[in-house]
Amino acid sequence: MSKLQKILVRARRQVFSEMLGNNPSIFHGEGYDFIELREYTPGDDIRHIDWNITAKMQKPFIKIFREERELNVVTVSVLNGSVHFGSKKFKQETIAEIIALLSFSTLKNGDLLSSYIFTDEMISNSKPSKKLQQVQKNVEEVLSFNALNKKVDFKVIADTLYKRLKRKSLILVIGDFFEIPDFKLLAKKHEVIAIIVRDHLEENPPIMGYSSLVDPQSGATLEGDFNKSSVKAYTKKVHEHDHKLYETLRKHQVRFTKVYTDSSAAVALRRLFEGR
Repeated sequence: MSKLQKILVRARRQVFSEMLGNNPSIFHGEGYDFIELREYTPGDDIRHIDWNITAKMQKPFIKIFREERELNVVTVSVLNGSVHFGSKKFKQETIAEIIALLSFSTLKNGDLLSSYIFTDEMISNSKPSKKLQQVQKNVEEVLSFNALNKKVDFKVIADTLYKRLKRKSLILVIGDFFEIPDFKLLAKKHEVIAIIVRDHLEENPPIMGYSSLVDPQSGATLEGDFNKSSVKAYTKKVHEHDHKLYETLRKHQVRFTKVYTDSSAAVALRRLFEGR
């Protein structure tokens, strides 16, 4: 059985055995069927506040919407060179697994599925579909893509999606996020979720002594003494980057989760959606 077939079979079993697929309400509609106004309570989304009524009543009121039945779910695979890395399996393979899980889950819920692949440009995209054949096509494209020496440009991603997606959508961006995106404008128009794929080895590398490393994104060779001091400094830099990444995503109201190459993507995704 090929790697593609293994991913598809495992993902389909996990979704249709209710592990991940039993999420009939992972996306709350906004701007669709208006139901009523009610007084604001702590924890409500401030984006739903009706400022005209609030001004008249001198206390905040929010709009309540009926969830739209058919959602437009968009998966976005970010395949820059750094996903060509992994201690047990490449991050690119984990991204393919996540695409399979999200795609099967979307179709099981009766929603529309479309997909994109980006580097520093749009590589491919598919039209909204409810066909199961689309899942295999999406996963195969991610697995077969040559990510080496490819760079990422999150501005291109955000601008392209903002212009192309006319209907309000649930956008799931999957990548390793070693660049910090600005999804502020995109998240005002759509619901955006970031799925951060990492390998433990790149966050906490071992002491290797004098070594030569090749950057899979730029192709440059880095030589040096990776001793205790330099490894500690690198690890600190990664933690600082991730702290800034999380703060930026929260500020832009983008929910996120992290999936490691040696962990269960299905469990991480289930926790993400159940925690809404």
